[in-house]
Amino acid sequence: MSLYWRAQTITSSVTATDRILMDIRRAIIRTARAAGGGDERAVAAAVPARDHWEWALVDVGIVLLFFVVPHWVGSGYDGEARFQALTELLERRPVAPILYSLVGPLFSTPLYYLGRLAFDPAWWTSLYNTVLLAGGVITLVWLLRRHFDKRVLRTFCLLLVAGSMFPNQVRNYFGEMFTAILVCIGIAALSVGRPAFAWTAMIIGVVNLPATVVGMALVALRHVRQTRRLRHLLAVGAAVLLIMLEWWIRRGSPFRSGYENYVFFRTVMPYSGGPGFNYPIVFGVLSVLFSFGKGLVFFAPGLMLPIARADAAERQAQREMWLYSLWFLAGLIAIYSKWWSWYGGWAWGPRFFLFASVPASLAIAVTLQRARSLRTPALVGLTLVVTLSVWVAINGAVFDKDNLRACTDNSWALEFLCWYTPEFSVLWRPFLDRSPISFELGLFICYGAIVWMYLVAPLLGELGARLRSGFVPVARRELNGLRF
Repeated sequence: MSLYWRAQTITSSVTATDRILMDIRRAIIRTARAAGGGDERAVAAAVPARDHWEWALVDVGIVLLFFVVPHWVGSGYDGEARFQALTELLERRPVAPILYSLVGPLFSTPLYYLGRLAFDPAWWTSLYNTVLLAGGVITLVWLLRRHFDKRVLRTFCLLLVAGSMFPNQVRNYFGEMFTAILVCIGIAALSVGRPAFAWTAMIIGVVNLPATVVGMALVALRHVRQTRRLRHLLAVGAAVLLIMLEWWIRRGSPFRSGYENYVFFRTVMPYSGGPGFNYPIVFGVLSVLFSFGKGLVFFAPGLMLPIARADAAERQAQREMWLYSLWFLAGLIAIYSKWWSWYGGWAWGPRFFLFASVPASLAIAVTLQRARSLRTPALVGLTLVVTLSVWVAINGAVFDKDNLRACTDNSWALEFLCWYTPEFSVLWRPFLDRSPISFELGLFICYGAIVWMYLVAPLLGELGARLRSGFVPVARRELNGLRF
């Protein structure tokens, strides 16, 4: 059964789900109002009730990502190549000399063997990135529960699940999820004073995507500056040595990355097809940040929100994690902006910069807690940022790259349309070409809508209160003494 993406065609089952989630939202509002009324018992009950509802939204989102969003190891050449290399290694023992690291795929080995017992190895392995996201959220809660404000931690986790680029990455078997989750865990551990655990996680994540060692180096340099201990640079050296060791084992030389002279189709774009880091860095940075189809401004709008020292005065770990994440992201931008395939190939959104969702989600979570203290323009901007972030999650999970085959026709001759033009951007294409969607994906749309209402309702309420407080005196003054 399929549904067209129009409100009037959502079936009664989806409507029923929407009503259930709306009941949750009303219960939260009633609890918050009771807390604001001065009743001490109501105040005491409000916080745990809100805790339960918010964690329930996180849990529902993870369940939907497991059972509603489609998964496929062959969703993109990179994922298919990784799975084939893993299959060859486990079944026939040769080490395939593919372009991509096997570190991340090796951690999916239990899922592969589970598929030998039930269903199919490809089916179980396709769930790998979803398992990584769920495990990453659980690990972050364990690490940060005593160092983050509880409301910030809940909202941060909710945004990772329902307000970021992560929901799209659970659809495939790409390697960016593994690296983003491991580095995120490592930076969280570093921010709360657990350097050994932090560097271990980051080294494993970085070895999976060797180019990200630049971001790790910037994180290490900042930590050296903070602690005045040079020994933290050893972690970067360890990551480099492990990267070279894998190259040596798989390609016979520690200096052979596999990308030497790697080229692709030439198009009208002057630097298309490579090889190597031949792209002008100024053009690369502009494209990575501002292009309609790949730009971080659109796919991770929370990056535009700062976390000031005053916002994290009592919870310094929040700001430290945000700053370390920005340093790592700066390294990614610096290295990938020079790469001829800065856009990440035929993939949804800025695939190489999945990690950008971490500092973006954290900044939104912190800013939401001080929404009442924001000036009105900033409050409007925060509402737009939250709205766009949730749409990014819905769009990535539901629509992916639907109806964009024009960008791949004629040997990718017009692929640049999907990078730079709003009409062919994955974010806005569903508004122009309303493809049929399944009932299951309709459920995820309803879930995303409820998360959006939950997050923006306080913001809209505050804006409405300010509008009333400003409008009523003006109206009274203008209407005073008015006669027919």
